[in-house]
Amino acid sequence: MLQAAVEQAFNAVVITTADLQGDGPHITYCNPAFCQLTGYSAAELQGRSPRLLQGPLTDQRVLQRLRDSLHQGTFFLGSTFNYRKDGSAYLVEWNISPVRDAQGQIQAFVSVQQDITARVEAQQRQALLARALHATRDAVLIADHQAHILFVNQAFEHLTGYASAEVLGCTPQFLQSGQHPPAFYTQLREALARGDSYQATFTNRHKRGHLYHAAQTITPLKDDTGTVQHYVCVSKDVTELVTRTQELRQQAHHDALTGLLNRYAGEKQLQRCQQAAQTDGVGYALILADIDEFKQINDRWGHEAGDQVLLRCAQLLSTAVRSGDAVVRWGGEEFLIVLPGCPLDAAHSLAEHMRTTLAAQEDATVGQVTMSLGVAAWQAPEDSAELLRRTDQALYHAKGQGRNQVAVAR
Repeated sequence: MLQAAVEQAFNAVVITTADLQGDGPHITYCNPAFCQLTGYSAAELQGRSPRLLQGPLTDQRVLQRLRDSLHQGTFFLGSTFNYRKDGSAYLVEWNISPVRDAQGQIQAFVSVQQDITARVEAQQRQALLARALHATRDAVLIADHQAHILFVNQAFEHLTGYASAEVLGCTPQFLQSGQHPPAFYTQLREALARGDSYQATFTNRHKRGHLYHAAQTITPLKDDTGTVQHYVCVSKDVTELVTRTQELRQQAHHDALTGLLNRYAGEKQLQRCQQAAQTDGVGYALILADIDEFKQINDRWGHEAGDQVLLRCAQLLSTAVRSGDAVVRWGGEEFLIVLPGCPLDAAHSLAEHMRTTLAAQEDATVGQVTMSLGVAAWQAPEDSAELLRRTDQALYHAKGQGRNQVAVAR
């Protein structure tokens, strides 16, 4: 049974004599796996020294350790290059054990060997890939089919602030910032479930707490049957680009002094409200506010004081409106407030609140500052230009009636 097991073993087995003199020891037995490994037949190996398998790439340091172990009668484990009968090299891993008789004398050595060339080459390729991934400036994350992280490169550590040891085995959810709506992640999951790649700019949270923006591509990796086994995510830090874009958008749509929407953005808001009114019947109202005697403020107190008055009025108007309303610096000292879905009476009450609140405050330099306001609500089938004209007429009426009052266009 033992002989049959050795004959049929997957690993190569060779037995040699214990003679260490001359070119000894010599092969006394080898199984078929050893013959297949070396390319020699059993007859060709019988009585030969295993040294016939050595060649230029055979590591002499390993052989010296081997000889030391044989002389000491201890177990040996090592690996180096050997050569087949056809001259081709292979990387062999072998262990050698002494076989002793009843008196403890070494009678033979038995060696179990395995060709590890493919395994080492795979390890080397894997190491090369890891070095390449660490060398790239883009952050790379590899996860299993359940999104548990298996690998991150050094660029990922730099981008996120997390060390590799902190994230392995986790899912990437710890990077979520709360800045994306649930639908964003729903689209991500649906795309990956279909086996599709997903590309988007993510707003993530750094380990230190601040936000960063990353252009990410997440790709499913499938096996030969088409089953997703892994996911690879490549991220590029685009924080500077996103920040600059936001700044440009802010500059393009907001007034530099007050931070309110500028006239261009206000006109866009008017168009959206007008579209909703015409298609869905959702009305809207406008308030046009003008600071009373603003030219005199500039002439008497200077433009710096005038700018402070504009800022204070802008802050008051912004604080008074709802989150979906728009406050626009329409021009000079004039402000337009766009109120989607707001009836005329509510807009009138809001305008009166704005007027009284401003009039009750004292500016440290100028003293009392007042506003005149005109109010109008959309009436089908008028367009936004007609509604704006009626609102302006109401403002003109309020100015004409003595200022610091609200006039409503009915």
